[in-house]
Amino acid sequence: MCGRFTLLAEELEILKSYGIEHRLEEYTPRYNIAPGQQVMSIINDGENNRAGYLTWGLVPFWAKDPSIGYKMINARSESAHEKPSFKRLLQRKRCLIIADSFYEWQKSDSGKQPLRISKEDRPFFAFAGLWDRWKTDDRELVTCTILTKEANEFMEPIHKRMPIILPQEDEAWWMQHEERDPNEVHDYLQSLQVPNLQAYPVSTYVNNARHEGPDCIKSIEGEN
Repeated sequence: MCGRFTLLAEELEILKSYGIEHRLEEYTPRYNIAPGQQVMSIINDGENNRAGYLTWGLVPFWAKDPSIGYKMINARSESAHEKPSFKRLLQRKRCLIIADSFYEWQKSDSGKQPLRISKEDRPFFAFAGLWDRWKTDDRELVTCTILTKEANEFMEPIHKRMPIILPQEDEAWWMQHEERDPNEVHDYLQSLQVPNLQAYPVSTYVNNARHEGPDCIKSIEGEN
């Protein structure tokens, strides 16, 4: 799964990469992004790429209770094309969720050790995301979820699941506004080759979602 990640990359570098000219009103580097918080996302409106913030934790448009979002921070790519909550979103409501690393907790005899995991060859990347809009007469939420798949050889000793990181050359295809067959999207996700990743241990300081700052990503490798 993916339950925590970071985004420290320069805003202008990110926007330039996706051909976006307008800056976000409140871009702030984040060391410990958690479910229920705002995440930087990019969608295509049929003409242009647009950057903005979505709330992490999917609330489908038909949900009676928006608290369901805390149970839907991730979606299993193997079965998303069969689930009512995700099938419709795979057709057209695909988005990029921008990050530069994510955390995972590796079980050991002494407890769970948090690790910071990033790509070896790019300063930031995009998770494959889905989004939806939930509205009542007096409230509106625009939310998202991160697609996951079985861990690859690198991740398997750390956790059995991992977030889907899109190849840079496929990001435009993923967020194209045109409608796609959910089965086609499913087959694409299952065929993806996982990028080269790297990891190092960090302090349990990051365990608390309220903690922010460089101490979250400070390596403790070699410490007793």
